[in-house]
Amino acid sequence: MSVAFTKEDSAETAAETLLPDRPVSPHPNLVTEAGLKALELQLQQAREAYETARKIEDVNERRRQAAAPLRDARYFAARVRTAQVVADPTSTDIVAFGSTVTFRRDDGRIQTYRIVGEDEADPKAGTISFVSPVARSLMGKAVGDVVGASRQELEVMAIS
Repeated sequence: MSVAFTKEDSAETAAETLLPDRPVSPHPNLVTEAGLKALELQLQQAREAYETARKIEDVNERRRQAAAPLRDARYFAARVRTAQVVADPTSTDIVAFGSTVTFRRDDGRIQTYRIVGEDEADPKAGTISFVSPVARSLMGKAVGDVVGASRQELEVMAIS
């Protein structure tokens, strides 16, 4: 009988559903307490999506639907396992991991960001990763300090 008329999985279909692992940063996995909770939630959601996909009867469709959640579950499990929770800074004298810093750019724009872990960074939501060029140049600086970042100067205006 031709494979076209069976529900047997083919090597070609199996290869299509093996997704490469998500890249893991070489930097320490520093996170805020909220960041760890978000990672744990994402891990739970990936596991739930994988369990839902496992209930699909068609083997090829099951593999296709399970591939992304399985990859995500591996990624988030590793990120939760390696997470290093950093407590919020107790001082607002200098910019540190977890600080919210307001700065002025050369062009006059004033921006405010909280410095957080890589997985929780979302510039549109007001957070940037501690390994971003802007955050790296601001860390350890105080109000009034001027630093160079990405071919421009930034002046620290406030730290909270």
